[in-house]
Amino acid sequence: MQPDAVTFVGVLNACASIVALEEGKYAHEQIIQSGCEADVFVGNSLIDMYAKCGSMEDAQRVFNEMPSHNVVSWTTMLQGCAMHGHGKEALQHFEKMCEEGVKPDIATFLCLLSACTHAGLVDEGLRCFHSMSTDYMIYQEPEHYSCMVDLLGLAGRLHEAEDMIKGMPCKPNATIWLALLSACRIHGNVEMGEQVAKHVLELDPENAAAIEQLCCCWQVESQ
Repeated sequence: MQPDAVTFVGVLNACASIVALEEGKYAHEQIIQSGCEADVFVGNSLIDMYAKCGSMEDAQRVFNEMPSHNVVSWTTMLQGCAMHGHGKEALQHFEKMCEEGVKPDIATFLCLLSACTHAGLVDEGLRCFHSMSTDYMIYQEPEHYSCMVDLLGLAGRLHEAEDMIKGMPCKPNATIWLALLSACRIHGNVEMGEQVAKHVLELDPENAAAIEQLCCCWQVESQ
């Protein structure tokens, strides 16, 4: 029985999930021998495997050698950049993606915003966030807002993060408020943190013990 493209995609996904780089490289060798390397789905899985195994150089090489790219190819590269804190590289990839006429989707922007967050690129992240609806008619979902609250919060722009949450078209979930609560603790804003904790508890009462413990430790630290 000879493996086909679908088989290789499954193998690569397995290697990525357990960070098995050597086994992934062996699978890559088998892919080349089988002639499946030109398959876009196999190429996307190779990029994902190398990125998750920490080898962005190999991921980039596979990407460069692919005969064609779809939105998943670009998004997977952006995801890899986000995982390894390569924010500027992610922005460059996004620009090239648009130049090639590939339209980004919701997942693309989530990876792009995540890359900006990990690299601390606040202004760039804000620009990308706003361009979703103005330039691409893609409306932000809670996950995108959570990324932006993280980005603004880590930069110490807590009131901007709070205003963004309050301006959401849908009701914010506990995860978004927790992102702001974490930022409040990092920057020592106890007053805002107490108010944010109330929002978290209203949405997720099961977090009561954890939030109470967090606030107590926080108050001790501030003293």
